[in-house]
Amino acid sequence: MSSQNFATRIFNKSLDRIEIIGNKLPHPATLFGILALIVVFFSWIGNLLMWEAIHPGDGSKIVVKSLLDGDGLRWIYTNLTHNFVTFPPLGYVLAVMIGIGVAEGSGLFTAMIRALVLSAPKKLVTGTLVFAGIISHLASEAGYVILIPLGALIFHALGRHPIAGLAAAFCGVSGGFGANFIIGSVDPILAGLSQSAAHIIDPTIKLNAAINFYFMFASAFLVVILGTWVTEKIVEPRLKTYTGNAEKIPVEQMSSLEKKGLLWAGLSSLVIIILLALTIIPEGGLFRDPKTGEILRSPFFDGIITGILVFFMIPGLVYGLIVKSIKNDKDMMKHIITSMSTMGTYIVLVFFAAQFVYFFNYSKLGLILAIQGAEFLRNVGLTGIPLIVMFVLLSAFINMFMGSASAKWAIMAPVFVPMFMLLDYHPALTQAAFRIGDSVTNVITPMMSYFALIVTFAQKYDEKYGIGTIISTMIPYTVIFTIFWTLLLVVWMLLGIPLGPDGPLYLR
Repeated sequence: MSSQNFATRIFNKSLDRIEIIGNKLPHPATLFGILALIVVFFSWIGNLLMWEAIHPGDGSKIVVKSLLDGDGLRWIYTNLTHNFVTFPPLGYVLAVMIGIGVAEGSGLFTAMIRALVLSAPKKLVTGTLVFAGIISHLASEAGYVILIPLGALIFHALGRHPIAGLAAAFCGVSGGFGANFIIGSVDPILAGLSQSAAHIIDPTIKLNAAINFYFMFASAFLVVILGTWVTEKIVEPRLKTYTGNAEKIPVEQMSSLEKKGLLWAGLSSLVIIILLALTIIPEGGLFRDPKTGEILRSPFFDGIITGILVFFMIPGLVYGLIVKSIKNDKDMMKHIITSMSTMGTYIVLVFFAAQFVYFFNYSKLGLILAIQGAEFLRNVGLTGIPLIVMFVLLSAFINMFMGSASAKWAIMAPVFVPMFMLLDYHPALTQAAFRIGDSVTNVITPMMSYFALIVTFAQKYDEKYGIGTIISTMIPYTVIFTIFWTLLLVVWMLLGIPLGPDGPLYLR
C-alpha cells in the first residue's frame, strides 16, 4: 500500500470518527441544560471543598456559592425567567430579525446576490462569487440555498468545473463566516454573549455589536483574495476538466423591475447612512453622549441594533413595494412573521444557554476558574501572541464537532473571556480570535448544518460526489485561511490597531 493511500485511509477513518462523535452529541438546547446541571453540581462540590481565589483587582476573597443550598435554590426559582428575558443576545437578535425579515422576504437579498454575480466580468467571476458569499452573511440561508448552487451553475455555463464554482461560493459563505463588509445578525449575538461573560470580571462593561468591525472588514478583503487564489491555483487545477453530462442551464438575468427595485433600495440605504451619520459625526450630534460628546460610548452605539434594524427594513420595504412582493402592511408583517418563525429553535436554545451562563456567574465558578486559569497561563509563560494563536486553533478544533457559532461561544465565552480579561486582553480580541477559528473549519466538517445540502448540490453534476469529495476540495481553503487569517490578527496585535469602535486590544 502506498503512503498516499495509507494517509487517505487514515484521513477517511478520522472523518468517520468525527461524524460518529458529532452525531452522538445531544441537541444544543439539551447540551446547555446538561451543562447548567453540571454547574449546579460543581457549585455544591466547590462550596463543600471551599474552593476560593483572590480577586486580582481589589484583593477580595472569592468563594464558590452553592446552587443547592437554601439561598441557591431560592435564587434559581425566582430567577429562571429573569435569566431568560434579560439574556442580551435574545432581544438583540429578535430585533434585528424584524429588519432582516423584511429585506429577505421582499427578495432584496436574493436580487443583490444575483446582480453582484451576473454583472461581474468573466475574469472577476471567482472573486465576485467569494465576495457575494461574504455579503450573504446578512442572510445566511440565501447564501447556502441560492448562491452556492448558483456558483456551480455559473462556472458550468462558462465551461469551468462546476464544483470549483460551488467551492468558491462555499468558501465565502461558510469559510469566511467571521468576515463581512457590514454588521450582520451574528454580530449582536456574539457581542451579547461576550458582554454576559465579561460581566464575571467587570459588571459595568458594555460591548456593542461593532467591536470587531474594523478587523472583520479587513478580513473580508483577505478572504476574497485568498478564496480566489485557492480556487484558481489549487482547486480548479486539481479538479481538471469537467467530463460529466449535466446540462448547462442559462443563468436567469435580472428583470427591469428587479433592477429598478435594487436602484431605489440602494438609494434608500444611502439616505439612511447619511441620516445616521448626521446623528453622530457633527459636534453636538443627537446620538452623541449628551454630557461628554463622546462617539464610542454614546447612545449611537448603545442602540446600534436599532440602526441595523432600520438599515435592513427600509431598503427591503422599498424593494418590495417596487417589485410587488410587498403590496400592503399585511405582506410586510407576513415576511417579518416568517422570519421570526425560524427563530423557534434559537429561542429554546437561548432559554437553556441563559441558565448555564447565569448559573455560572452566580456560583462564582467562572470567576475562580478565570483567575486560576490566568495564573496558570502566566506561570507557564503562555501569553501574548502564542496564546491568541492557540485559542484560534482550539476554536477551529471545537468547530469540527459543534456547528453553531452562538452555541459554541455561549459555552466558551464564560471561561475564556474572563480568563483573558485577567491577562489584560479586551473581550473584543478574544471574540475576534474565536471568529477566525469558528469560520475556517466550517467547510470541512460534516457537523455544519448545511453540509448535507452542499453534497446534494454537488451530486447534481456527478452522483459519485460525496462527503469526501467536498471535504477534500475544501481542505485547501481551511489550511490557507487558518494560516493567513491568523497572521492578519497577529499583525493587527503588533500594530496595536483597535478591532472596532470601542473594541481595543487591551483593557488598559
